[in-house]
Amino acid sequence: MDYDFSEDVAKIWPALMFMAGFVVIVGALLFVLDILPRWGRGKERLQMAGFLGPALILLGVGLVYPLIRTVYQSFLDASSDSFIGFENYSWIFTNDDTLIMLRNTLLWVVFVPSLATGFGLLYAVLVDKARGEGIAKSLIFMPMAISLVGASIIWKFIYAYRDPGVEQIGLLNQILVWFGGEPKQFLSTAPGNTFYMIAILIWIQAGFAMVILSAAIKAIPSEIVEAARLDGANPWQMFWRVTMPSIRPAVIVVTVTITIATLKVFDIVRTMTGGQFRSSVLAVEMYNQAFRSYDAGKGSALAVLLFVLVLPIVVYQARQLRQRTETR
Repeated sequence: MDYDFSEDVAKIWPALMFMAGFVVIVGALLFVLDILPRWGRGKERLQMAGFLGPALILLGVGLVYPLIRTVYQSFLDASSDSFIGFENYSWIFTNDDTLIMLRNTLLWVVFVPSLATGFGLLYAVLVDKARGEGIAKSLIFMPMAISLVGASIIWKFIYAYRDPGVEQIGLLNQILVWFGGEPKQFLSTAPGNTFYMIAILIWIQAGFAMVILSAAIKAIPSEIVEAARLDGANPWQMFWRVTMPSIRPAVIVVTVTITIATLKVFDIVRTMTGGQFRSSVLAVEMYNQAFRSYDAGKGSALAVLLFVLVLPIVVYQARQLRQRTETR
């Protein structure tokens, strides 16, 4: 029996057409950009438009339009048929479950950036110019090489619970049993489960903070360090009067970056509890409303709230970068 390729061709035909169209458009763009400079002076703007045009179009299609659409949908009902005004936003700030979700999000934003940056700074100072510095940094940075889902699965086994009298497979509960205690349900007891999950992101982000801050410490001019030592500064004074002022921009960058990542945290909570046991956060609740409860209005309202929370941090970071660029 001969194999009929017509069915397979029909399935992949749209993809082939898309790829062919993409090649034609890119080829035409490169051709135009190649011949424009030969037309003489005054064509720089056309050349700039040729380079920036596709990026701006993709930005509008992939970011601006979805943003406008999401904001519009946040004022509609679950099926996006009727305009209901600010009811979805009112639901966010009046419903008991969403208030717990907002509280959990606040806990994440308060503890993760501060502790991850603090631990990263501590690691950077302790291992700076120490014996085995490279190995120590590699071990501390290693969690960054693990995906958030993979790290969550690892820690889910660490927190795993079995009934008393049954052999424990979770490391922490086994330690409790060894010391004569009772196994504990770490992930199903609120609000402790939120802090146990916060520890995972701190464990991951501390390595990132350590690498950036260690590079900033090594960039401190040696003349400043030597002058402080000649003036009789002790290690504590060196840290607060030399190291911290010198690496302050790096500390701000690290804190802001981790804060943005924390506001959008999804993988850890989704993998470990699914948002149950009063452990949900903003991104998880947005996913649950939009794709599990099929409530496009509430899901869009939560997405808009997440955007509003992230936007000021991004603006602040952009201003800091511009100020540092202007002062150089």
